[in-house]
Amino acid sequence: MEAAERLSLEAFAKEIRIATIESIANLGVGHIGGAMSIVDLLALLYGRVLRVDPARPTWEGRDRLVLSKGHAGPALYSALAIKGFFPREWLATLNKGGTRLPSHCDRLKTPGIDMSTGSLGQGISAACGMAKALQIDSSASRVFCIIGDGESDEGQVWESAQFAAHHRLGNLVVFTDSNRLQIDGYTDEVMGLGDLEAKWAAFGWYAQRAPGHDVEAIDAAITKAVVEARGRPSMIVLDTIKGKGCSFCEGDPANHNMNISAEQARAAIAALA
Repeated sequence: MEAAERLSLEAFAKEIRIATIESIANLGVGHIGGAMSIVDLLALLYGRVLRVDPARPTWEGRDRLVLSKGHAGPALYSALAIKGFFPREWLATLNKGGTRLPSHCDRLKTPGIDMSTGSLGQGISAACGMAKALQIDSSASRVFCIIGDGESDEGQVWESAQFAAHHRLGNLVVFTDSNRLQIDGYTDEVMGLGDLEAKWAAFGWYAQRAPGHDVEAIDAAITKAVVEARGRPSMIVLDTIKGKGCSFCEGDPANHNMNISAEQARAAIAALA
């Protein structure tokens, strides 16, 4: 990756963070922690990796993205709005009456959303189904999916892991947002996950680990997966910080869903500038 492109992607990530903080603060409450931890990944996906067309959100030839941890929807909405999938003014309506941007992703309401999510564990199952359908159709499109480490407590995640490996879904790339926190506390205390990279490899996936706030490192991992997976589904475990880049909540165990004041938002945005 050229230095100029890396800087452009980092600037895109900053723009997503600011827009996300603004939209959640406008509502006054929201899932800020888990939204912030996936921003750098979203910037890379929508700034470089995904084959999509904002003017044609349902274009058959597009790559698909399933945000299985659907509560992080505000960050995805910000990325989509900045890329031109819908007017940026919509961000001010987040989770309000009549909005097209509900708290959790809804493909029937929001242009650019490929799957409705929110019930944890179900999004990755849908991603597997999409990938299988594209495989049957001999499509060149890929399916990308983002799951949470807390979400990985769900048995459905591991059923999906088994399904994807059995069907050799080489067109499926999944990321685990490993921020080590979930709604009830630290993942190690709620239900220890052990070595996630080794677990996914044991299920037959091509598994890697990468720093989740380094767009260049994530990009290298995706490239490596595409080249070396050889017909296997890919898992990239991303080491992240919950609330990354948001001064009032970064790393706070209580930041899963929290109240946000206008003053807090202004200070956080100023710190990013």
